[in-house]
Amino acid sequence: MTKYNGIKIVSKAEVKNKEALAIVYTPGVAASCLKIKENIEASFDYTNRENSVAVISFDYNQSLERAIFLKSILGIDAYPFEISSKEPQKIKLVVDNIEPSFGAADLSLISDYVQNIDFETNIPVLKGNVQNLKEFFLCVSKNLFMFKFEDLHGTTDEKSLQLRKMAGGVIEIQLTEEKQNKPVGIVSDGSAVLGLGDIGGYAGLPVMEGKAVLFQELGDVSAIPLCLKTQKTDEIIEIVLLLQNSFSGINLEDIKAPRCFEVENKLIEKADIPIFHDDQHGTAVVVLAGLLNALHLVNKKIDEVKIIFSGAGAAATAVCKLLLNASAKNIIMFDIDGAIYKGRKQNNFAHEEIAQKTNLSSFKGDLREGIKNADVFIGLSAPNLLDEEMIKSMNKNAIVFALANPVPEIMPDIAKKYGAFISASGRSDFPNQINNSLVFPGLFNGVIKYNIKKITTEMKLNCAFALASTVTDAELSPNYILPDALDRRIPVTISDSLNIINCF
Repeated sequence: MTKYNGIKIVSKAEVKNKEALAIVYTPGVAASCLKIKENIEASFDYTNRENSVAVISFDYNQSLERAIFLKSILGIDAYPFEISSKEPQKIKLVVDNIEPSFGAADLSLISDYVQNIDFETNIPVLKGNVQNLKEFFLCVSKNLFMFKFEDLHGTTDEKSLQLRKMAGGVIEIQLTEEKQNKPVGIVSDGSAVLGLGDIGGYAGLPVMEGKAVLFQELGDVSAIPLCLKTQKTDEIIEIVLLLQNSFSGINLEDIKAPRCFEVENKLIEKADIPIFHDDQHGTAVVVLAGLLNALHLVNKKIDEVKIIFSGAGAAATAVCKLLLNASAKNIIMFDIDGAIYKGRKQNNFAHEEIAQKTNLSSFKGDLREGIKNADVFIGLSAPNLLDEEMIKSMNKNAIVFALANPVPEIMPDIAKKYGAFISASGRSDFPNQINNSLVFPGLFNGVIKYNIKKITTEMKLNCAFALASTVTDAELSPNYILPDALDRRIPVTISDSLNIINCF
């Protein structure tokens, strides 16, 4: 009989091309999110939640053994967790708030500590022994191992819904004879999901499952979606710290600004594992890499160009900071209230911080006026903000990164029609897609491989330079400033770039 010693989180559908990527992740995943937003119970239809059990104990290896048992005997996708406190209120906080990701919780390994806890959750919580585990957990396995895209039909949204409903989400547990590294935790409160906004943890789960697919498919990294019910900053931080021994690292995802800044900063300060907010820093690395290649094409230098930002949320702020660290000097950021400058009454703490290093001339006009004579536009805001006259008012050989999803600030072909020399977006149906999947799979592969405890600015810069360098001078063109998101060379390049940094 096979002796299993580890688990991997794997995909139910192999992502080989952009169409598959669009079905498993964005933009197709949004259809499932919206179904669940309408009705939370739909999360059991469009994700693997119906067959997912969280196994919690005070020792990770004990939880892992229990998870292997549940999978091997009952076919249940069980996820091992170690909680670092025996206090009833701490255990209750965790169990109550991980509900959006799981169909049940198994606390039988800590039964002596949980008998008197009144959990406020709508899923079964096992506190001791029962005769029929599968019946108690109400689990239903739809695990199919590599569902075929050829069996789907209709639009991207329709195919995405079909895949998730027939396969039960897009991820599952696979048992291995070899021991595995602890997984990465994909932590989200669902407050800033893709272009959907604050849809909550339940409706955000399809996105986190899609993210887990990309972690495994591109980076050979197991990742557990951990969507939380709470949206309170202190509770998110506390839950992650209580569970941190369950993970190799934490990928924060789709948490709105400015909450995401405090969550990330506190976790970096207090956690013993690496913390990475992909919406911020993954985006920043890809934008910097694309911008470096775009500037090379137009023969301009980053420290000499005028850069305009539309948007001042988590992603835009992180991109701005990384560009400043890469020697950019002339940056003006805009939000719904206009230009951001020091002392502006609408500033929050994040705006005021970034205002100390940008808009050095204290420009106070609107985006239409500010974009005049700009060399670069970077949009991380809202659809259809730019028009013909605004593009025409930019400098010659203008670079336009319109990254709002799914509808950008201006469509890439329209931007080029009105005079942009290089145009990029977050869409897979146009050239120059700015896609975070170019970064996080390889980054976490390197973080785990080289036992990195903290992800530094230097590492992010090195990732950006490494990513930019994968496009050769012969390949570089206005329609090709970044490699394809599914280029399997990229995660290796990103991972190796961290080893260079780690040697110093």
